Amino acid sequence: MKRALTSVVLAPRNAGIAVISVYRRLVSPLYGDVCRYYPSCSAYGLEAVQEHGLLRGGALAAWRVCRCHPWAEGGIDDVPARRVQQYRRTRLGFVVAPSHGKG
Repeated sequence: MKRALTSVVLAPRNAGIAVISVYRRLVSPLYGDVCRYYPSCSAYGLEAVQEHGLLRGGALAAWRVCRCHPWAEGGIDDVPARRVQQYRRTRLGFVVAPSHGKG
């Protein structure tokens, strides 16, 4: 029951991850390497949503995109880390409940 509830809670986060992943594969290559920051804005957005969820991660990504413009100084701008890692990432980048070796 708890695992099903966790999957429901993580569904919006994983939907956001899917949208960003599609953008990174289809749209981002058309622009080339134009981001002033490292990691790129789309990579930052993906990691922010994976790490902080759809609302806070989306807000972090939106703020990053607002700061990325031709006159920006740029540089390395990593996603702020969470204090405690609650979930693990799959090979495809989706977020799932931690496995405790059961089942």
